[in-house]
Amino acid sequence: MKYYNIKNTDLKVSNAALGCMRIESKSVEEVEALVAAALDAGINFFDHADIYGGGKSEELFGEVLKRNPGYREKMILQTKCAIVPGKRYDFSKEYIMSCVNGSLKRLQTDYIDILLLHRPDALCDPAEVAETFDELYKSGKVKYFGVSNHTGMQIELLKKYVKQPLIINQLQLSVIHSVLIDSGLNMNMVEPYAADKDGATLDYCRLNDILIQPWSSLQASWADGTFIDNPKYPKTNEVLASLAEKYHTNKTAVSLAWLLRHPAGFQPIIGTTSPFHLKQALEAENFELTRQEWYDLYLAEGKPLP
Repeated sequence: MKYYNIKNTDLKVSNAALGCMRIESKSVEEVEALVAAALDAGINFFDHADIYGGGKSEELFGEVLKRNPGYREKMILQTKCAIVPGKRYDFSKEYIMSCVNGSLKRLQTDYIDILLLHRPDALCDPAEVAETFDELYKSGKVKYFGVSNHTGMQIELLKKYVKQPLIINQLQLSVIHSVLIDSGLNMNMVEPYAADKDGATLDYCRLNDILIQPWSSLQASWADGTFIDNPKYPKTNEVLASLAEKYHTNKTAVSLAWLLRHPAGFQPIIGTTSPFHLKQALEAENFELTRQEWYDLYLAEGKPLP
């Protein structure tokens, strides 16, 4: 497993992270086996959110930590907050504090390494967010802060008030859902792919040393689910199969290698609940796609190049 330091921190993190969104349906023993497999493979970064499984995912993970007291010091725990399910987003001090306290209780830990604001709140008061972050940092409950699904200008607004560096932006990105990349390649063209839907967030994060964590890295969309072996994406799967054969690996690993090939240094979130599938995914570290192979995958389903 490759490791690197997140800029503006003392955190040395694994090249990929385990996403814990779907563990709520598993037993404590199954989650324990998954966590053990991740640690054995070298993953030290575990991603949560207070809303995953209505809090059940954090509860199960907390039980694993309780059973294995030595695990916590080996881990970097990240969680997200500020979604009130089905109702609104809420960056108020009262709500963020209640979310953090709830996550700490469920995870059975004294501190969270990284807290992300899950989705932008239209009613965000950045000064109130800054006050909240100060209190969480000074109390030792949260070490570092970041965001998820935020544009560069939304981050800039927060940075005007927040004293702590915003070190992460977690964003949807895959070889099929490549909105972060599309408009830059089609700059100044009239095709739909030229539409700037994100405010050049990829370039903004690179310029400002903000680590991008791709989520749903194997998904085409919520409606279509995964693109791997999905008949809606035959050409992509044809290229994936060819590259999997070349590198003696599997389609999942090739899909993640596509993300790892990017010079921005993405940290993909791997959302599996299976130790076997996790091992398959981590084969992405064993090879590097060529520049042409990266483009072959990007262009497989007919995306344009000017």
